Amino acid sequence: MKLYLKVVIAAACAIIDAQAATADDRILPVPSVTIYPGDVIDESMIKDRPYPENYRFRTSVVESPRVLIGKTVRRTLVPGEAIPMNSIDDPRVVTRGVPTTVVFEEGGLSITGIGTPLQSGTVGQSIQVKNIDSGRTIIGRVEADGRIRIGVH
Repeated sequence: MKLYLKVVIAAACAIIDAQAATADDRILPVPSVTIYPGDVIDESMIKDRPYPENYRFRTSVVESPRVLIGKTVRRTLVPGEAIPMNSIDDPRVVTRGVPTTVVFEEGGLSITGIGTPLQSGTVGQSIQVKNIDSGRTIIGRVEADGRIRIGVH
């Protein structure tokens, strides 16, 4: 019985030693919980995990937690697994089909109206918007406050 216990303890120690991070390991951020599409990532959702330096991923993965904070998830992320770069995106400020304010400003002139985005967009992205009053399609740049600015930028 004592020999059996010693073998079990030795095996457990070997497993723990094998999992411990070495100086050659890469530390990558991984989800600490399941993160679903549309969720915005915050610090409580990620943790660090060591990977062997020679470990090869199928796709490029996020290497810094700073890249993740505030990003929107495009597909389900499983706890403990490296996060592929193509599974995160900037948060959408305007959503396709949801009316939003369209602003034209030049000199001292300011004109506002309502438009329907024909595509979803992130801050700084140029998107097409249908002017509700005229029915014309215009191109504008998404602002941080959710408005779409057209004209001279």
